[in-house]
Amino acid sequence: MLQFFSKYKFFAVVLFILSAIIVSIIYTILKPNKRLPVYAPEMVNTELVDSTVQYVRKYHKVAEFELINQNGQVITHNNYKDKIYVADFFFTTCQTICPIMTGHMKEIQDRIKNDSKVLLLSHSVTPKIDSVARLKRYAIDKGVDDTKWNLVTGDKKQIYDLARKSYLAAKSDGDGGPYDMVHTENFVLVDTKKRIRGFYDGTNPEAIDQLLEDIEVLKQENEE
Repeated sequence: MLQFFSKYKFFAVVLFILSAIIVSIIYTILKPNKRLPVYAPEMVNTELVDSTVQYVRKYHKVAEFELINQNGQVITHNNYKDKIYVADFFFTTCQTICPIMTGHMKEIQDRIKNDSKVLLLSHSVTPKIDSVARLKRYAIDKGVDDTKWNLVTGDKKQIYDLARKSYLAAKSDGDGGPYDMVHTENFVLVDTKKRIRGFYDGTNPEAIDQLLEDIEVLKQENEE
């Protein structure tokens, strides 16, 4: 009996290895690809969403916009047509979370610098202070690549509406002003169809790693 098993030991090992490979291939084929959620206002913390859209359940997209970047160029939704992009809200005089967020945006910029499918967009929440000249100085100081990352200023109401009605990412400060808000640490991932696919803590390095992974998920989704 022992001689029998010894004789066929090699074939048994080969059969085991082949079986493991076949099972692995079948699992890979059958395993569904990761899909990111498509966010609607109803799915987001109401503090971050304007009351006029809080109960929208689907078909939510980022609205069209027209703002001015650090080079004095008009930037619209068309500059981001068919692109995946990461959006956030900041102001140049912020001394708390903004430097951390900007540093993480710079990290993302460096990681996607050769990827033509991905861009960045940072909106100033103090546009009267953040003139084009101030944004340009800030961009130079922070190492912004103009081909990948726009820092934009413009009409305050438009920026406010984008933050709370489109990106679902900023709190009202509650002081009674019609267009005053407190920016948050949120980075917002937007797909090529202008839909929101993720929110990330822009001050958290682990969240940035997850964001970069999710960008790859969206790229694969576009190739399907």
